[in-house]
Amino acid sequence: MLRYSAGLTVIGLLLLGGCQSSEDASAESLTLASIAVEKEYSAPECQVEKCSTVTVSALAFPQSPELTDQLQKRLLTLGMGITEESTLPADSWDAYAQNFFELAEEDNRTAPGAMTSEAMLEAKVYGQHNDLLILELNSYVYHAGQAHGLPMTEFMVIDERLRRVVDSDDMLLEGQQEAFQALLDQAHQRWIEEMGHDEQFAISWPLSESHNIAPLATAWEVKYNVYEIAPYAVSQPVLTLSLDALEGIAKPRYLGK
Repeated sequence: MLRYSAGLTVIGLLLLGGCQSSEDASAESLTLASIAVEKEYSAPECQVEKCSTVTVSALAFPQSPELTDQLQKRLLTLGMGITEESTLPADSWDAYAQNFFELAEEDNRTAPGAMTSEAMLEAKVYGQHNDLLILELNSYVYHAGQAHGLPMTEFMVIDERLRRVVDSDDMLLEGQQEAFQALLDQAHQRWIEEMGHDEQFAISWPLSESHNIAPLATAWEVKYNVYEIAPYAVSQPVLTLSLDALEGIAKPRYLGK
């Protein structure tokens, strides 16, 4: 049987106005209420001092079960790391932990010493402006015996007015995908120069397309996971696009206007 502790903490409030004029009502906060979901699992029947663990620090939205489900599915998929496309993600936190501990048992049979496996799933608020809620979903999975764990990140952008997730197709003006990619190419070149990498690095690790965008109030961030455009030692590169450069490419809604 899985051993875990769980807790719920209210970390956000949906502000509701009373009977007001239409002008006042339009100014009401549309902030989406969120609840922290905290779970910690330990490998069942583990009798040693240090056991394999799964830690979940996620969010739920009381006013939107659909968004809650979407966040959970995205985070559970992220927690699979790099795996075969035919493998389906778990359908619950408990199921994920159960699957992980089954793999951990196999890891322990081949791992040297008292090494243990570890998985961390996390969702946190990364930015909030103009009725946009930007969440950062993170996972870190380490299997005993590996040289290092695998970190993964995905941004989840929620339109608080519509109560739905938006993606790059929603944020860019029609027909501006090539112009956006050109901006990304320029940002990539700046990043290479800032990091002190040479031309051979750019050839060995070319820029790939990414839709992992955080439209923040001050700039857009495009984040890449390990091994996508750089080796593991470089971690997760972030390319930054200024709001001025995005004028005429992105919709004003996502430029804080």
